[in-house]
Amino acid sequence: MQAAQSTIDPAEIAKFEAMAAEWWDENGKFKPLHMLNPCRLDYITSQIAAEFDRNLKAPTPFEGLRLLDIGCGGGLLAEPMARLGADVVGADAAERNIPVAKLHAEQSGLEIDYRHTTAEDMAAAGEQFDVVLNMEVVEHVASPPDYLRACHDLLKPGGLHICSTLNRNPKSYVMAIIGAEHVMRWLPKGTHEWSKFITPDELYDLLRGAGLDPVDRKGFVFNPLDWSWSLSDRDLSVNYVTASVRPR
Repeated sequence: MQAAQSTIDPAEIAKFEAMAAEWWDENGKFKPLHMLNPCRLDYITSQIAAEFDRNLKAPTPFEGLRLLDIGCGGGLLAEPMARLGADVVGADAAERNIPVAKLHAEQSGLEIDYRHTTAEDMAAAGEQFDVVLNMEVVEHVASPPDYLRACHDLLKPGGLHICSTLNRNPKSYVMAIIGAEHVMRWLPKGTHEWSKFITPDELYDLLRGAGLDPVDRKGFVFNPLDWSWSLSDRDLSVNYVTASVRPR
């Protein structure tokens, strides 16, 4: 089958290729994601449990669910999903991320199907999943509408799509660009382009345009006093996450 037209942005891929070896260094370039990860996991697990009627207190509550982590990086989300029992595929367009993710999974005793591929190519091949995790990726692609359509096609009818990104406003510019890249130096300068950030209403429109039904959105809020993240129903001003489903 002919490969689908890709929405990857080569310049964006090059940024993450350069940082691939540091994925599991909690004090390295991905420190912000390590700090955010417990909050992301809280949202993801609660949404999956609610959508598929799973008991999170069970040993492997996501057993029987096929899950795709698109833009998986080094596996920061794929590994906990595998521990919860899901059949996990991790895909990334940055080739250098895949050996890092595979090695860490092997060292952790986890079986995860990591692939150097794109959402479009997987959708064209007819792959489908119960859950698609699409975290901090949509602001890096060349065409968000086409990319989200591929994510829709990767979901089984009734499947759950969880997508997080960054809001576009003056506060997000100060926090995500000036603060994270220039002041704290958590990320290399130029990691994000503020013009590619997407407001919550814009993302809802994009999701609906892709054939998905948005059902929830919340903010990830950073507290600089105790350096912690929390979920918020009201504050979506910088980082935020959405849940949507593919209609049956």
